Amino acid sequence: MNPAQTFQTILLLLMIAVVLDAAARRLRLPSASVLVSSGILLALVPGLPDVEFDPDFVMVLFLPPLLLSGAYFTVWPDFRANLRIILQLAIGAVVVTTLLVGVVTHYFFPALPWAACFALGAIISPPDAVAAHAVLDHLRVPPRIATLLEGESLINDASGLVLFRFAVAAALTGTFSAGAAAQSFFFVSVAGVGIGLAFGWICAFVAARLTDPRLTVVWTFLSAWAAYLLADSVHVSGVLSTVACGLVLGRLQHKALSAAARVQAQAVWSVVTFVIEALVFVLVGLALRGVLLRFGADWTPALALMPAAAAIFLTIVLARFAWIFPTAYIPRALVRSLRERDPYPPVAVPLVMSWAGMRGVVSLAAALSLPEDFPGRDIILFVTFCVVAATIIVLGLTLGPLAKMLVGKEFLLRQEETLSEESARATIARAQFDAINVHSANAEQEHAHPRLVEQYGYRLTVAEHHALIKEPHENRRLQHYRAILIAVEAGRKKLLELFNAGQIHDSVMYKLEEELDQEELTAARVVKEAESNYL
Repeated sequence: MNPAQTFQTILLLLMIAVVLDAAARRLRLPSASVLVSSGILLALVPGLPDVEFDPDFVMVLFLPPLLLSGAYFTVWPDFRANLRIILQLAIGAVVVTTLLVGVVTHYFFPALPWAACFALGAIISPPDAVAAHAVLDHLRVPPRIATLLEGESLINDASGLVLFRFAVAAALTGTFSAGAAAQSFFFVSVAGVGIGLAFGWICAFVAARLTDPRLTVVWTFLSAWAAYLLADSVHVSGVLSTVACGLVLGRLQHKALSAAARVQAQAVWSVVTFVIEALVFVLVGLALRGVLLRFGADWTPALALMPAAAAIFLTIVLARFAWIFPTAYIPRALVRSLRERDPYPPVAVPLVMSWAGMRGVVSLAAALSLPEDFPGRDIILFVTFCVVAATIIVLGLTLGPLAKMLVGKEFLLRQEETLSEESARATIARAQFDAINVHSANAEQEHAHPRLVEQYGYRLTVAEHHALIKEPHENRRLQHYRAILIAVEAGRKKLLELFNAGQIHDSVMYKLEEELDQEELTAARVVKEAESNYL
């Protein structure tokens, strides 16, 4: 296809993705599963144009912004508190899965070199950050479960890709050193994190000095690609560099970015991540056509590989169970201090975490990047596609019902005592009231802004009341903000009447509409959060 046809195809895929995503949300199905299934169906339709993508280009184009977005919105204290478990999953589970898949692959294909078998294991061992975010975004799981799964998905691509490179080198050269591999893994990981941390501070420093919110938003996107490419250019982990950069930016954004920049950045990033994720999942499904074309018009070889693909799919699922359940209970049983700080989780917790192992575009891109003369390349490509599609469709569709088992279950980490939401609101309200009280009073102790003093004084009284009785006031807040939404809707209706009647200028319309939008967004967010607590 020429560039114009490629662009038209991308637009068509995006339109299809929007419709499918809307349908998935209405049916309460994971968008990722629906998009991949639809992509597979499109790949089987004769006459449609082929959609091919360069794996290296896809990795550079899609992966950095998605990694930085995930890391940016990661709660650093929660991530740090759960780092032990995250590393167990991101490194231990990936290594164990790679080894087990390599053994099973060699059993089905004894002619393949062991290094090629382990290359397949490294390709499909790490769960995908994009798939994890897309599926978890539609599920109600305890916050700590989401932290663990999303934290794992941010890091494990690095360990999987490093193992993949070693396996490929071993398959092509016939030599492998475990000691050298371990040292190299340590170096590329630490160096990647170091580059990302340093670059994150630099990016935050520059962002704090950009006065135009639009420039700030563009700068955040450039930061994602720059962190990845900078680390990759010196042959260290671009994945960990991007994640580290995103963690730093997310931590410093409260000081570095203005309120306008934060609002615009969140809006733009949410749209861009949706577009990227939608394209990724549709492309995963469409990749089936290219995989099948390698076998020619005869599908017999592909069908003959299905038992092996099914066995390898079961292997990665069971390997995750075999790793997560022992590591969830044995360390706590052996270490009393760990058990006291982090009690035994309910069985439903490791069960759901074991089932949440969706693979995605990183695995597919890694398989496609294999050299043409790599041993068993066609087999690896077909098995990788089957495993990726099966995890997204089968695991993605069934994870929701399984996650309902966690409702009402506690899985908390005992950390340092922090202020409750009510106490924090009271503290902030006191600071606001004191500031406006001092600013409003003149030399005669008369208030220039008595209405503001009254308003903030009322907020302080209510906040201190709820902090004192230590009871949540979600129901009262819910009713309050529902009333605000009613008022906003009435104001918007009147504003449109004035505008349609030609009684206000366009500039006035835009200004008042923006104020109503901001008020509605705040109220709608509070109502949504409050209502979800009652589900």
